[in-house]
Amino acid sequence: MTTLIIIAKECIPGRVKTRLHPPLSLDQAAILASASLADTFRAVTALNASRRILLFDGNLFPLGSEPYDVIHQVSGDLDMRLGAIFDECDGPTVLIGMDTPQLDAAMLAPLFGEWPADGDAFLGFAADGGYWTIAMAEPDGSLIRGVPMSQDTTGQLQRDRLVAAGLRVRMLPELVDVDTIDDARLVAGLAPQTEFAQTLASFDTTPFQPGANR
Repeated sequence: MTTLIIIAKECIPGRVKTRLHPPLSLDQAAILASASLADTFRAVTALNASRRILLFDGNLFPLGSEPYDVIHQVSGDLDMRLGAIFDECDGPTVLIGMDTPQLDAAMLAPLFGEWPADGDAFLGFAADGGYWTIAMAEPDGSLIRGVPMSQDTTGQLQRDRLVAAGLRVRMLPELVDVDTIDDARLVAGLAPQTEFAQTLASFDTTPFQPGANR
């Protein structure tokens, strides 16, 4: 069976999604981040996870986290925090973030039955060059620590690290990770049924413009 990890932070104004301000206020950005996390919890509810972990930065646990074991993030950069939680897990492990509210559980479902025989690791690139999910049949934090995060080459560098370790890496669909207001509008357009899209619409009536500067 597979462990599911969601990495998230408490949605406090000024601490989450600050790149959405402006045009959103810091309060609105935090509310939108909370909606994104709620959609993420909702999307993975049906996955047959043997254990659910919320890798959390904060004090007030969010609604939807009740079925999760809450583990606080260690100090350090993101690669250190991801590496630490992978070292704490045994057996197939899948980690996702809270910034892809358009996530469809079907994208991850093959990892929550019998683990695919032809893949030691799975990676889903984000459109900004990072990745929205990483999964390993045998979790090893050393394969994450030291990978530069939040760069436009992060996803490829992570893939290279896994391949260099001899792992067979399979790719999952690329998703847009919400960082900017144009990202938010694009994701809302792709998944208008989400709480994220409805929340954004209550704040911002400007539609996404294809080809606009991002």
